[in-house]
Amino acid sequence: MNSTGDSFISPSTLIIDALKKIDSSETQIALVVDENKRLIGTVTDGDVRRGILRGIPLSAPVTEIMNADPITVNINDDKEKILSIMKLTSRRQIPVVDLNRVVVRIESLKDIVQTDRFDNWVILMAGGLGKRLFPLTTECPKPMLEVGSKPILETILENFISYGFWRIFISVNHKAEKLIDYFGDGSKWGVEIHYIRERAAMGTAGALSLLNQRPDKSFFVMNGDILTKINFQQLLNFHQEHRSNATMCVREYDFHIPYGVVKADNYALTAIDEKPIQSFFINAGIYVLEPQVIDLIPKNASFDMPNLFKMALDLRLNPLVFPIREYWLDVGQMSDFERAKKEYEQIFPGRQDPAGEDSE
Repeated sequence: MNSTGDSFISPSTLIIDALKKIDSSETQIALVVDENKRLIGTVTDGDVRRGILRGIPLSAPVTEIMNADPITVNINDDKEKILSIMKLTSRRQIPVVDLNRVVVRIESLKDIVQTDRFDNWVILMAGGLGKRLFPLTTECPKPMLEVGSKPILETILENFISYGFWRIFISVNHKAEKLIDYFGDGSKWGVEIHYIRERAAMGTAGALSLLNQRPDKSFFVMNGDILTKINFQQLLNFHQEHRSNATMCVREYDFHIPYGVVKADNYALTAIDEKPIQSFFINAGIYVLEPQVIDLIPKNASFDMPNLFKMALDLRLNPLVFPIREYWLDVGQMSDFERAKKEYEQIFPGRQDPAGEDSE
């Protein structure tokens, strides 16, 4: 287990180096301290992602993104008080300091409540036809295509399991029985799997209207054809800490214009930008929603997630975006499928099957 000192960084530390510290630490936080270990600020994964959205480069110092007024607890506070503060402020970890603001330790919610399993639902959308991957998907659901000697959907399932999520729902339609026969009730993986049967294509959100029961807390929705190394616990923490009703994961996408872009004022040439690169954030097909958002989805109709988020925006339900900095690939086209097969062993090394034997 990492010691508190492993989370210390100086104000001059670069964001990219702070990120490495966060990712390697069990506490998932970096503490910015002076030479006497007095707390100056904190940096979390959420701070980094907010910085990305603001256009701050990872080569900038952490002072550009750190929380300079972090919530702390006193060395004399007991566990009950610390837990109360964590719940009140939606914090998963809090620095413990003495009267001089010298860091004594980091208190983690995980250590206090001692839980490794979470009841939040995971709903995986696997009912699409996968037309862009015909003929591979003629007799096989796209999420069941094998990458790294196992179906794409199995890799997604294993990722959620590794973060403690075990209540899984899978929407099925095209060649549904192949998928159901493979995953069954989930007992092979130590989880519960339930199925949402679409009678027709219902888009990326419509199947939520078919749920027989309603989730009682924040839940995930994810397209069943995405390979990613996203930290689902960090995503959930971000969603809950910001009290969002709907959070959409986004990915930065660079578009290279292969021509010189000319700017003009009437007939006068004002500038030429030779082969510029434009950056956008695109929908990454991964979401966290609150139960009440389901009420916005029309019953038994095709409905897509972008429309749901437009409604949430119009209703001022505080929809947010969560930038993905980890590996992400939408296996939507043949070129993406070939790329996934080439990259899998490097991105998901030593992945094991449910029996515990190396998949390699």
